[in-house]
Amino acid sequence: TIMAVFERAGFDHIAPDIIQPADIFLERSGEDIRTRTFVFTGPSGEEMCLRPDLTVPACRYHLSHAAKPDTEARYCYCGPAFRFSDEALSPQEFTQAGLEWFASADAVAAEARILKLTIAALEAAGLTKFRVTLGDLGLFAGLLDDTGMPARWRRRLQHHFWRPSAFRDLLESFCAERSRSRTSISGLIDRLDPTNGLAVVEAELEARELALVGGRDVAEIAQRLGEKSADRRETPLGRDKARQLNAYFTIATEATGADAALAEIAGGERFARARDYFARRIFEMEELGLNPRRFQFAASFGRDLEYYTGFTFQIEAETSQGRVAVAGGGRYDNLLSDMGAPVKISAVGSAIHTDRLHAVLA
Repeated sequence: TIMAVFERAGFDHIAPDIIQPADIFLERSGEDIRTRTFVFTGPSGEEMCLRPDLTVPACRYHLSHAAKPDTEARYCYCGPAFRFSDEALSPQEFTQAGLEWFASADAVAAEARILKLTIAALEAAGLTKFRVTLGDLGLFAGLLDDTGMPARWRRRLQHHFWRPSAFRDLLESFCAERSRSRTSISGLIDRLDPTNGLAVVEAELEARELALVGGRDVAEIAQRLGEKSADRRETPLGRDKARQLNAYFTIATEATGADAALAEIAGGERFARARDYFARRIFEMEELGLNPRRFQFAASFGRDLEYYTGFTFQIEAETSQGRVAVAGGGRYDNLLSDMGAPVKISAVGSAIHTDRLHAVLA
């Protein structure tokens, strides 16, 4: 029933490989999936895994099968995924059905349609009571860009977006006066500037007759020390900017009322563009016959999978025992590039946990 909905909508049915290279899963899938992935060593020494979900395998399928990966393609699938269970009664193998839409001509329309089809598939399977939560990492990225903080600080905050506690600690450190305590590398850091980092580090290694064994190369070490040097000279981030970022994450409201709450954040031009994109997505949902007044928006939603870059959503079944997450998805425009695509390829998709859905409907 679910696959019939997807195939009627024009999505090609594919069957991605079950055994996958482990690198992308371990680097980009978030702590929950990383720690529960079945990893093993292949015959040539490479790390392999049983796929813990089907989005990355679908991306790999597209890159290996599409004549031109940057042309539009729409896929659907249904098959097993594997994760170590954190509960004694939870299965370690489960079935996932999903959609992936690559290189869409209209990003907003594709996002709304993916949500529409996911809901249609759940309803076709018999689900009638459910809650939809929306998020948008593009709003956070726009707000962060508008703070005026150095690009290296923005990169570090974005890296920790998925770790709320580490994010708060890092943001607080940017507001504090930089520590002037001396360490064993303080003299080296003092000699660095944006133009001489590599030469200074190479000279230091040669003078001390130090050899690099594994880990970072000289360029990476120079870059990291250069950032430490720049941080020492940087003006602390204003407390008002930190409060603005923290206030953003507290927003949780009905989706069509989100723009009013977002307007109170008073971001700059990039945040305004992200708000406009969000509003157009809500409009597109309404055009497709969805009712976003029934949906919730949470600014902090999307902190579980590290490859999401914009729109995110989750659908929870309403049961007598509480809510059960049965589907979710979103936009992940950087993932195919991270997997080796020569050009950036936009992507949005969703996945349905069919075992949970069947349990709810039983």
